[in-house]
Amino acid sequence: MSEAKVTKGVLLLAFGGADSIDSVEPFVKNILKGRQVAPEFIEEMKERYEAIGGRSPLMEITKGQAAALEEKLNARGDGEVYKVFVGMLNWAPFITEAITEIQSAGLREVQAIVMAPYAIPATMDNYKKAVAEAIEDNGKPLKVDYIENWHCHPLLIEAIVENLKDELKAFDEPKHAHLVFTAHSLPVVALKGDTYQRLVRETVFAVTHYVNYEFRVAYQSKGRNGEWLGPEVEEIVIECSAYGKEGLIVIPLGFVSDNVETLFDLDTNIKKMAEGMGLRYGRTAGLNTNPKFIEMLAHIVCNKPSEEQTADVQQPV
Repeated sequence: MSEAKVTKGVLLLAFGGADSIDSVEPFVKNILKGRQVAPEFIEEMKERYEAIGGRSPLMEITKGQAAALEEKLNARGDGEVYKVFVGMLNWAPFITEAITEIQSAGLREVQAIVMAPYAIPATMDNYKKAVAEAIEDNGKPLKVDYIENWHCHPLLIEAIVENLKDELKAFDEPKHAHLVFTAHSLPVVALKGDTYQRLVRETVFAVTHYVNYEFRVAYQSKGRNGEWLGPEVEEIVIECSAYGKEGLIVIPLGFVSDNVETLFDLDTNIKKMAEGMGLRYGRTAGLNTNPKFIEMLAHIVCNKPSEEQTADVQQPV
């Protein structure tokens, strides 16, 4: 029996990550797009990758999300045949490969989701540019409909709250845990007129509606040059120690998959710093293929969120 013809395409777009120590250098050079890179920085990045097992799990996780989403969509029984594709900005499978695969499937339009909750020009523009260039290079028309505005989707909030409640169970006195919500830091100069911090606060507000503990918002994994968003997570760790907290739980809101920023920047660096100050360190599990997160992805594919949508969430069970 021949396979059913694909009628609907979904493209998951992610940043990418080196899949071996040898690929760290070309991966970094892809990010910097021809700018000079110091050998010391390459060595530092290799050390980070070695500390998390020699490779980023991002590609496997994103492919797992794609497979789970495709299964969920095709189980709807709405007469459509869905295919979910994966394209990475800075490493294989590259966006160009995904666009070729989509067009080879005979599709003339596709829905695209950048796998980051916060749809701001500082991040989205790079993905949109790469997609547009790939389409132009292929010389075939392809309509791309970007799905955004899901940072407060009720199912996303439920998934985060459930993971947070699980992590709180590890603390002897959960009320003595300090919650630290993090998002990726960005250069201040790139954010003029942007809504990034407001969007992050909206997610935090939605989560803390159900988990009423002390919390702070911090920005992690900043770059080296110029002014970046703060406060940094390290500053909050020092505060927790000064105020006699049992420990802290980090909730990385800006990431939907485990990667170097969660596994090294948080689980290695911040954990070492916190434990060195006598604090218990905890981090909520990555969303990865969390069933509620996959359900949310399926929902926004079939019910595109509007810019005006707010976090009208119900109490998670």
